[in-house]
Amino acid sequence: MSIKIGMIHYNFAGTIDDFLAYCSKTGFEYLELQAGSIAGDNLEKAAEELRRKVDNHNLKVTAFAVGNDFVVLDPEEIKNQVDRTERMANLANILGAKTLRMEGGAPKDTVPETQWVEAMANCLELCVEQFAARDQVKLAVDNHGVVTNDGDLMLELIQRVNSPWVGTCLDTMNYRWFGHELETVGRYYEILAPHVLHLHLKDGRGSRGNYQGEALGEGEIDLKKAVECLKKAEYDGVWTCEYEGRENDGTGQTKSYNWMINHL
Repeated sequence: MSIKIGMIHYNFAGTIDDFLAYCSKTGFEYLELQAGSIAGDNLEKAAEELRRKVDNHNLKVTAFAVGNDFVVLDPEEIKNQVDRTERMANLANILGAKTLRMEGGAPKDTVPETQWVEAMANCLELCVEQFAARDQVKLAVDNHGVVTNDGDLMLELIQRVNSPWVGTCLDTMNYRWFGHELETVGRYYEILAPHVLHLHLKDGRGSRGNYQGEALGEGEIDLKKAVECLKKAEYDGVWTCEYEGRENDGTGQTKSYNWMINHL
């Protein structure tokens, strides 16, 4: 099984053209872009133009971050979120991506914590029914922010939806950022590895206000454990680097690339 090494556009200094040139020069072959990477009155046309730029650098977009919020219970809000996600899937398809990186959503007074899983599962199920199964689009829910940064809740969500098109985007740092002990983070790797549809390899130290991003291999995250769990589960997606360190001019990203070449 060949290893596919990718890079996320998020948090990279410079323009999208700078980012594409950097990835091509460094050796990254696959990209994760996001909704904010496409702008203008005609998003489809903008996506087509961006695809041409990506192709010119001999790169491939394999994941697209949607920026959705599925912690909603109001029928109109649910419809708006699902319809918007379908449009994002169409933009992702123009770029060549069949994996959407999904948010869980944001906490809000209108949705009690006891209904977070219910709300997210409902929206994900509707996405599967409306377009994901038909168009073979993977919906990878990130352990990002507050709502989905609990591995047991993430597993409950995935099992509740029970669809091959719904899984997780495992971010190796985010569970630690949230405040979980490293032992707990390792257990989350174990239980979620079979459900990983997309991956962020990220390293760092500390949590919340004490968090500091580091190049891969220079933080406290047990990346070896994460890699072992994923390989055991036969993860065949892209190994995507996400760097949140002190500078974002390529220095930490290049260190991370070298770590990936030597350890994957």
